Amino acid sequence: MIVLPGSVLSAADQAYLDGLSQRFGLILTEQAEGWHLAWHLQALVLRHTDLLKQSDIVVDFASGSASYRRQHGGGMGEAIAKAVGLNKKRDLTVIDATAGLGRDAFVLASLGAKLTLVERNPLVAALLADGLRRASEHPDLSDWLPERMQLHFAPAQQALSQLDTVEVVYLDPMFPERQKSALVKKEMRAFHQVVGEDPDADALLPAALALASKRVVVKRPAYAPPLAGTKPSHEVKGKNNRFDVYVKAAI
Repeated sequence: MIVLPGSVLSAADQAYLDGLSQRFGLILTEQAEGWHLAWHLQALVLRHTDLLKQSDIVVDFASGSASYRRQHGGGMGEAIAKAVGLNKKRDLTVIDATAGLGRDAFVLASLGAKLTLVERNPLVAALLADGLRRASEHPDLSDWLPERMQLHFAPAQQALSQLDTVEVVYLDPMFPERQKSALVKKEMRAFHQVVGEDPDADALLPAALALASKRVVVKRPAYAPPLAGTKPSHEVKGKNNRFDVYVKAAI
């Protein structure tokens, strides 16, 4: 659901929220319980009625952290860029089949890749759509981001059976939280509650391999086994994760 503010909405805002609710099957309401979307300062945010100390979750590709990583990150030397193959070809076509909040997709797009972001959860998909809208209006992003990041609202397995072949399929399925979760960021704990686990994660690998022409890349926690128990062609290790790379053809 999308909770409306107490003040009267402008006609443009009302039309925009009506469109979002229709696209993602959401309900516009003035009351909320539990996790819900809210319209706050011209942006869609995810919040919980009872978790007052939980900060709003928002997709903001122009935020300080996103901009800093885009401008001062490792560029083509980043683990994710090397795993996907952007160090060999800049304008790769990529499907991010488990897009989440779109942060990895944004890094890849900022390095030149053209991405289709697949998201199945309606709350998260609406957050992504709103983040892409605001990015399309931002002076630092509007000239390149809209053409490099497109949203596809569907379950990952369905999308992988329907979308056109691309060079790379990227998978980052939700992995169960470790028992010692105190160190997990509040935002990630909240995200687990909203999205849940991906029980079909293992089934995504063969579907991704069937669709990708060059490679499939799977992001995994450092302690996790490979997806579907399938050994990758090679691994690229990041700071807290690793990227399992399944090569089908040279880039």
